Amino acid sequence: MKKFEEKTVHTESIYKGKVISLQVDDVSLPDGNTSKRELIKHPGAVAIIPITPEGKMVFVEQYRKALERSVVEIPAGKLEPGEGPDETAKRELEEETGYTTESLEFVTSFSTSPGFADEIVHLYLAKDLKKAENKLDGDEDEFVELIEASLQEAEEMEREQRIWDAKTAYALLYVKLKGLMS
Repeated sequence: MKKFEEKTVHTESIYKGKVISLQVDDVSLPDGNTSKRELIKHPGAVAIIPITPEGKMVFVEQYRKALERSVVEIPAGKLEPGEGPDETAKRELEEETGYTTESLEFVTSFSTSPGFADEIVHLYLAKDLKKAENKLDGDEDEFVELIEASLQEAEEMEREQRIWDAKTAYALLYVKLKGLMS
């Protein structure tokens, strides 16, 4: 057994939904004791840092029921069955923003909430954006407003807590550290 590894003894499926499923695992701990872990299973997602030729970053503002408010985020979406992260990133960029790109660069992948969820987000940088000729339709239950902002404007939205999620905060830090926008 690896250091700190918890071995699953039993899994009980609680809920299977469109986006997530919930399970409770009984685990054997490294010291021989047992415990329960409530886990959310997620197919994974992508997030895109879109930068326009004019040097603005493209965000979407949408209502997030879990927070009971609207937030400003970088475009993102979940992986669909049989779809790789690169494909998902291109599709989500177009669906949410109306932009396409030939310049899609993988940045990194990260876990969003490792204490209870297995979701991994794959982050991409999209430059040389062009308006899509025939924009893909977004999800029927998704209502978004596009915001194009300079780095200063984005940082102000972060101070105002309009930008409130980790993937967007990470993206802003990346853009700033790499000098991708002024």
